[in-house]
Amino acid sequence: MVQVRESMGLPTHAVQNGGVMVDSGQSRLRELGYKQELKRDLSVFSNFAFSFSIISVLTGITTLYNTGLTFGGPISMVYGWFIAGVFTMFVGLSMAEICSSYPTSGGLYYWSARLAGRNWAPFASWLTGWFNIVGQWAVTTSIDFSLAQLIQVIILLSTGGKNGGGYEGSKYVLIAFHGGILLIHAILNSLPISVLSFFGQLAAAWNLLGVVLLMILIPSVATQRASAEFVFTHFNTDNGEGIGSKVYIFVIGLLMSQYTLTGYDASAHMTEETKNADKNGPKGIISAIGISIIFGWGYLLGITFAVTNIPYLLSEDNDAGGYAIAEIFYLAFKNRYGSGVGGIICLGVIAIAIFFCGMSSVTSNSRMVYAFSRDGAMPLSSMWHKVNRQEVPINAVWLSVVISFCMALTSLGSLVAFQAMVSIATIGLYIAYALPIFFRVSLARKSFVPGPFNLGRYGVVVGWIAVLWVVTISVLFSLPVAYPVTSETLNYTPVAVGGLFVITVSWWILSARHWFTGPVTNI
Repeated sequence: MVQVRESMGLPTHAVQNGGVMVDSGQSRLRELGYKQELKRDLSVFSNFAFSFSIISVLTGITTLYNTGLTFGGPISMVYGWFIAGVFTMFVGLSMAEICSSYPTSGGLYYWSARLAGRNWAPFASWLTGWFNIVGQWAVTTSIDFSLAQLIQVIILLSTGGKNGGGYEGSKYVLIAFHGGILLIHAILNSLPISVLSFFGQLAAAWNLLGVVLLMILIPSVATQRASAEFVFTHFNTDNGEGIGSKVYIFVIGLLMSQYTLTGYDASAHMTEETKNADKNGPKGIISAIGISIIFGWGYLLGITFAVTNIPYLLSEDNDAGGYAIAEIFYLAFKNRYGSGVGGIICLGVIAIAIFFCGMSSVTSNSRMVYAFSRDGAMPLSSMWHKVNRQEVPINAVWLSVVISFCMALTSLGSLVAFQAMVSIATIGLYIAYALPIFFRVSLARKSFVPGPFNLGRYGVVVGWIAVLWVVTISVLFSLPVAYPVTSETLNYTPVAVGGLFVITVSWWILSARHWFTGPVTNI
């Protein structure tokens, strides 16, 4: 299905230029009109590590496990994970094929410009770029906010739990945690890419080992375990949200899986810093998705075998305040050893994984900001695309962190407003994924020139499946998640995503169409 070819009979890792072997990714970058400004120091494993640590099954599953338990329970998680995983792989394969042809930090918006044709290139690039960049900021916001929430739960359990007088921080404490985490991430991302590469590889290893450890340890320690029949056949319809349709419940439950399997565009944004990026960038995307699907399913199974009382795990009156996975871990050790300390330590393993996830997300954000501003698409573009002596886009790093923090401030006013902001993290980002794929299978169906990694004759079919899946989840995740629908229960996803679309298009019509011409070469 996937064909990998060598060009001109030269080795796959380099091309020859006047007798000097030049990195194939750097050579392709010059062909696309960009000079090498970032340090090309990442291996294929490092490229994979950034995407894998952003997907971070420990982060996504832990954060939205409550949603999975509420809407369908074991069946929606165990089987929904593979449904979302298979279709996500279709999206990833299509993105990998395009990435091989256009290995630039701009990634998605650059792809759209090249694939939409001369007349549509500026608008296609503009729309894709803003959905991608805002979606990335929302992803960073949600990741670091979820880490702040987990830290708060760890403190609560460490001080006695909700039923033992444990400390519950206010929303201001939570936002302070969030700000502190972002500050550390900004400092780390200001370091040279060689140092960041080490942390990225450490993050990937931590996620892999953490998943294996927890999927085995938690069900082994638990004194009460669910039966295989429960894990593979139980469907939870007692959601307390007024929804009785099993089909409706199941599709809402898919959100946990789809939210987790997001962020692998990082491999594309890191291509200007990756060796032989026209081959290693696609490998990073596909391997990150594939390995996440396998290990994520193992983690889901392991945790779910420790589930025996869904209503209690979701109750705000339990020791973890309704944080299901925290309560599972805490009870597993407390019931066996009389103390929940072991469970708290296990939560610490997850917290470190989420920390690495946020770190990698800021890395990806900053490269997108760097590339988008290099092409003049952002206000004060000349400032954001500057690199320091270590060839790091330092201003883009700090801009990304500041904007993500500002997004989180909406939680102080209303959690409904915050959820609307974060909803862009899944739907908005996937729309950015789908746009260049759509242009590749429609406007550029006959003109697309594949790179070393390509899908051959299956490229168009895979692309259309990917586009249709994004359309499907955009509709499904915009449905109400509770009835009757009120201002507090309304799903604000279509409002947030629609608002982003209206702002982006209006900005284009009123201003940007007069000065933004799409990607601008600098050679």
